[in-house]
This record gives sequence, C-alpha cells and structure tokens, in this order.
Amino acid sequence: MSEIVFTPDEGIAEAVARAASARHLLVALDFDGTLAPLVDEPMSARMLPAARDALRRLSHAPDTTVALVSGRTLEHLAEISERENDSLIHLAGSHGAEFWHPGATSDDDRDDDAGLRDALTARAEEIVADVDGAWIEHKRFGFGLHTRLADRDRAVEAIARIDDLVREGAPAWRRRTGQDILEFASRHEGKDSAVRALRDGSGADVVLFAGDDVTDEDALRSLEAGDVGIRVGGGETAARYRVPDAAALAAVLGRLAEARAGE
Repeated sequence: MSEIVFTPDEGIAEAVARAASARHLLVALDFDGTLAPLVDEPMSARMLPAARDALRRLSHAPDTTVALVSGRTLEHLAEISERENDSLIHLAGSHGAEFWHPGATSDDDRDDDAGLRDALTARAEEIVADVDGAWIEHKRFGFGLHTRLADRDRAVEAIARIDDLVREGAPAWRRRTGQDILEFASRHEGKDSAVRALRDGSGADVVLFAGDDVTDEDALRSLEAGDVGIRVGGGETAARYRVPDAAALAAVLGRLAEARAGE
C-alpha cells in the first residue's frame, strides 16, 4: 500500500475514460465520508446533491449498475440514502451481509446469533453508560461502539473494555475498526465479498469502487486489473487514485455519468 497523495485531477480523467468505456460498468460506493460528509449524528447523514444527481444518471445509463456498499445495516442504509421503492440503486449493508436489489420486496437473511448479539449489546451499553460522547449502535449481526464525541482517554478505556467483553463472550466474531468506531459482527462478510457478489450478479467487466475508511480497503485491495479504485481523503490505501473529499468525488461521478451517456 502507498501513501502517495494525488492531486484531485491527476489520473482521474484516464480513470473516468476507462470506466466509461466498459461493456458493463459496476459503480460501487461507500456512503459515509464518500458520498456524504461525516456528521456527529449518524442518522442525519445525507448524500451531497451533486452525488445524488450523478448516481441517478448513472443508474439510468445503459449497461451500468450502481450500488451502495456500507457497514450500516440495510435498514439504516435505505433510510439515509433516501431509497425510493422504484430505485435502481442496489444496496449492500452490514459490510455485505445484507443485500437489497431493485424490484426486491424484502431481505430474509437470518441472524442465528441473535440471542448472543442482544446479550452482548446490552452489556456493551452498560459499559459505556457513563462515558460521555460514547454510544452503542445496534446492528443486525452485532454492534458498534462510537467514540467520535468522547474524551480520548475515556474512549481508549471503553474500547479496551468492549474488546475484553467480546473476546470473552464471542471470540469468533469479526472485529473491525474505522473512523471513531469499533464494531463486532457474527457474520464475516466484507466489502470485498460484497463487490464480488455485485460484479458476478451484474456481469460487469469493470468496477469503480470508492471509499474513505479502513473497511473500504478490503474492497479496494480486491479490485482486478482494469478496475478503478478511488480513496476519498487521507490515509494509507491500495487505491491508485485519490480525491480530497466527498464533493470532489461527486464531481468525478458527474463526469463519469456524462461520459457514460456520451454527453
């Protein structure tokens, strides 16, 4: 992986042209920090208008599949992406453990560890109850500890105690870290498997994936020759291309939508 930082336009024109010329293009994108700026209240996150417009145009372009790939639960991803019933945009939630596809009416993935999930989540909430700014997010296959607003020392202490809790109660669960979040899940799918499933389902010969966080690197590392990987913001990455923020990515997606439509 490299820490080389590219200027927003360096190489992006070539990447857009390559993606636009695909026989069938899959545009798979993280949500938080990628299409929507990071916010203190997670459920208030919304896609930038320019990104929303670009995805709408791409989803209507011929031989083009658009998907959101997020660590959010499918229910929460549908809410923050403001999915409508006739949406053409596929959703992969819980890091690829849950899917919604256009035309589908429901998702029936079961959580066989629901009892253990509920018990550990309740205990985790007790652990952080007196840590100001820290809170537990209920997830379909586990839970997440958010520390974005917490004092750093108290956050470190809470993380250690939550780690101990899961190490003792569910040692086989998958542990993930991100920007001010620690999460655990009984399911082991990742964004790499989500992108692979979307590629296989759509028959895409080129994938464009963009993300801003550690969990997105699973997908970025899995990309094949000819695919396009974009890192949004700083951090070490396997991506060949980088843009500074969600607004810059929205501009790239707008250019891609124009090129894909032959405008």
